[in-house]
Amino acid sequence: MSDPYLPAWSEPFTNPRRTLRRSLRVRGVSREWAWGGATGAGIQVGIIDSGLENAHPRLNGRVIENVAVEMTEDGPRVVPDEPVDLFGHGTACGAIILSLAPEVELVSIRVLGADLRGKGTAFAAGLEWAIERGLPVCNLSLSSKSETLYPVFHDLVDRAYFSSMALVSAANNVPAPSYPSLFSSVFSVAAHGEPDPWRVYYNPEPPVEFGAWGVDVPIAWKDGGSTVATGNSFAAPHIAGLVARILSKHPGLTPFEIKAILASVADNPGRRHPWRRRR
Repeated sequence: MSDPYLPAWSEPFTNPRRTLRRSLRVRGVSREWAWGGATGAGIQVGIIDSGLENAHPRLNGRVIENVAVEMTEDGPRVVPDEPVDLFGHGTACGAIILSLAPEVELVSIRVLGADLRGKGTAFAAGLEWAIERGLPVCNLSLSSKSETLYPVFHDLVDRAYFSSMALVSAANNVPAPSYPSLFSSVFSVAAHGEPDPWRVYYNPEPPVEFGAWGVDVPIAWKDGGSTVATGNSFAAPHIAGLVARILSKHPGLTPFEIKAILASVADNPGRRHPWRRRR
């Protein structure tokens, strides 16, 4: 039985009675090789969320642009935004990313309001803007349940994937489908409960591929504050930070290659390939 305290999709990373298949290991790939000495320098990370509070001390002046999706009679339009976070959620994600990759540059794409809600069409417009902007990494700690927008998000994340843009997407906190988190072209992330920002799990039985710390996480919050929170939303930016570090050390890698690296260095037990004959 799943632990009701944990966000949905976390069971592969937290249930000791479930045995994970051994993760893929690439010979010669280690954490030192993957991101050792890297800081995220030279990498811009988009955060599609509730905004970023640029002056928050835990964002360290790393926000370089703030935009918002404005709903008009002619449809959604991306416009310049104030350097504020209407809820605190986006700032929390940005600070987590910076805790792992302190020299990335953050781009805020606000699509959520003060109640942490927003229209799926605004989300899609913000994602399309990020793709056209050419951001190499984007954190999506939000999702849409709209079946109508399913093909829209499917097309957008495929465009991102084929343009070598890494979309890191939090799975829904409840056991229901949402998009784009369950598409194979994104880095789909759920939470584990071990208080270690560097502990990463790979799930060889998707849809959710990666597990990161997302339970009782100390986070930055609105108005220069801080709090402790639980959710897949706070697991995803841990992976986004690692992706940014990998790209800053190995520019030009594709999402496919980055996924293989994360799977190779994951903390899953075992290092032998399951199909390799033992000698």
